[in-house]
Amino acid sequence: MTIPSVVPHRIDPAGGCPHAANARLLDRGAVAPVLLPGDVEGMVVLGHDALKDFLAHPDVAKSARHFTALSEGRIPDGWPLMTFATVQGMTTADDEDHRRLRSLVSRAFTARRVEALRPRVEELTGELLDGLEAAVTEGEDIVELRRRFALPLPMSVICELLGVDEEFRGRLHHLSSQVVATDIGPREAVAANRELVSVLAAVAASRATRPGDDLTSALIAARDEDGDRLSEQELIGTQLLMIIAGHETTLNLITNAVRALCAHRDQLGLVLSGAASWSDVVEETLRWDSPVSYFPFRYPKRDLTVDGTVIPRGTPVLAGYSAAGRDRSAHGPDADRFDVTRASAARHLSLGHGPHYCLGAPLARLEATVALERLFTRFPDLDLAAPDAELPRKAGFVGNSVDQLPVRLRPVAGAALTEGA
Repeated sequence: MTIPSVVPHRIDPAGGCPHAANARLLDRGAVAPVLLPGDVEGMVVLGHDALKDFLAHPDVAKSARHFTALSEGRIPDGWPLMTFATVQGMTTADDEDHRRLRSLVSRAFTARRVEALRPRVEELTGELLDGLEAAVTEGEDIVELRRRFALPLPMSVICELLGVDEEFRGRLHHLSSQVVATDIGPREAVAANRELVSVLAAVAASRATRPGDDLTSALIAARDEDGDRLSEQELIGTQLLMIIAGHETTLNLITNAVRALCAHRDQLGLVLSGAASWSDVVEETLRWDSPVSYFPFRYPKRDLTVDGTVIPRGTPVLAGYSAAGRDRSAHGPDADRFDVTRASAARHLSLGHGPHYCLGAPLARLEATVALERLFTRFPDLDLAAPDAELPRKAGFVGNSVDQLPVRLRPVAGAALTEGA
């Protein structure tokens, strides 16, 4: 078995809507060679079944010591994807090291702690909706829903959970957006990473001297059964993971769900009538328009054949979540249609699979479900203020969403609501 002699797909560092390119690649097969920023050779696993197997394969690693080009010094400083490869924490640990880190974190990030957040999530959602209601009352025809609702809800929740003081939150959002961007230059990438580490170190220092009932304090105090604690680098890496995964992905999830419901008002009608649930909306959005498009990195520890294609040992591999969600072989010939009653929706892989399955999945589902239910209950006629195709995309190919979400919360007098296709 040999690597197919096809021209690698050049991934656009600026991102953009991934679905058309995904469809073309899936027509060729479940695995495709790609060129990453800086002409670094890699692969992407796109097919649902192939990706599910790959994510759980025992010969697939997360540690960058298995990244051949990096270990051979062929990846330059300031490479925009370097943080994904080298940050120390659960996302780049394997085997016993991964289990140790996940055990320490999971003890402080329990299902009970997440469920205990429900009243606070509901309270924050209500406060944000009150603000939107006031804006309408004061005459604002159009509000920017991503910035004024979809962002502050998960950002406030994860920062309160981690014990991040208000003074740090705006900067953390900006810096985490820079870290996950794939279209910035080396100087900007290095500067953003350094400042983000500095801010997170300040948060940790604050909690070390003034511990509270928060996750950072619990992580500082947590020990495994052998008495080990998180190292300073592991603590900062864990904070970084939770800040980014805890708000960027949920921000995109809420944004994408609002866009989908506005474009498919028949589906919104099913939910408002009780024929489908808000949980159904969340799961179908995760499948149909995953908040993460291509997630870096995994590395085969040996030459590995995936769905008939060889991925050479040490190749950086992207998990193609947005493609797998619309794989017709898994979700039927109408996989590109948004359908909240779809039986296969819950089988998506957008929150991962295997030992690195998203630890924060219950929190993301809680936040998105509460946010969408309360938003459309308060504003059932909410609609986009611009065509979806004209909304500017979020920079970078890791996250998958738009950068702005202008909406009208009340229908324009005399205007008819249109049915989504």
